Parts: sequence; C-alpha cells; structure tokens
Amino acid sequence: MPKAKKSGKRKKFDYNQDRKKMKKKLMKKCNPRIENSQIRNAWDDRKSMARNLQDMGLAFDPNLALPIKKQRLLGEARETAAPTNIVTKPYVLNQLEEEASRPVKDTKTLSSDLIEYVQHMIREHNDNYKAMARDEKNYYQDTPKQIKRKINEYKRCHPEHYDAFISSLAAPQPMVQ
Repeated sequence: MPKAKKSGKRKKFDYNQDRKKMKKKLMKKCNPRIENSQIRNAWDDRKSMARNLQDMGLAFDPNLALPIKKQRLLGEARETAAPTNIVTKPYVLNQLEEEASRPVKDTKTLSSDLIEYVQHMIREHNDNYKAMARDEKNYYQDTPKQIKRKINEYKRCHPEHYDAFISSLAAPQPMVQ
C-alpha cells in the first residue's frame, strides 16, 4: 500500500500562528466563565465540578439528588434515601435562595404612540369598544377586542398614569364666563 504523499516531511514552525492566542482560546473553551457571581466566587479550580457543586450543596446529577421510589410487585413501595453529603459552603445556597426569593420588577412599557392612541380612544368613547373600532384615528383597523386588549395592557403597565388620566377626565371642567 502506498504512503501518504507528505507524511515523511519535516515539521516546520509556523510563524503565522499566535501560540499565546491559541492557548488563551483553548483555556477559554476548557474553563468556561461561570455567570453566577456566588458560584464563581466559591469555585475551587483544583476540585472537580461534581465536588465543587457538592461542597456548595448543589446537585451535579439530579437523578442522584432525589430519592427514587422502587416499585415492588407485592406490598407497598419503598423509598430509597438520597445520599447525604456534607455541605462546606452553605452560604452559596443561602445567597442563591435569597436572590431567587426577591420579587422581579416588571419592566415592560408601552410606546408613547400607543399610550396617546389609548388615551384618545378612552377620552372620546369611554368604554364603547365598537365605536373605538369605527374611530378615524384607528389607522390599523383594530377590532374592538384588540383595542380592549391594548387598553388593558396600558392599565397593567402604567397603573399610576392610567389612574391620573381617568381622574383628570372625571374632574369637572371650570366654566369660563
């Protein structure tokens, strides 16, 4: 069988390759960045991933973390106990639980055009969605249900603005003499 053509060729140093950059790229691939700051600060590079997570009280393998009910043919089902390990870094678990229990602020807002559109519709037609659908400002030909959905979205995203707007509509206009 014939040999490959350039198999006996002497190896030469490639001056076009940046060895430092290649090593950095390889290390980045081998040791990915841990996004969570609590876990990243408690991480020990000399330990394996499973050992690090076990020290923090986290599960490496979810199948081993929870007890599994073994079915028996006769009699009741018996539960096998999950292996209990010593947690040396419980503060990580406490910080993660505290972070997860914090309420998430709803950051959704509406465009100023949509707010103006909804306010115009409420100002002109109050709760008559069919009349809103026939309004000349209804450029996109929204159906009554679509308009109602937009108004409810405005109520949900900007409740204080909506309350102020409704109270300004309800206030009696002063008469000019």
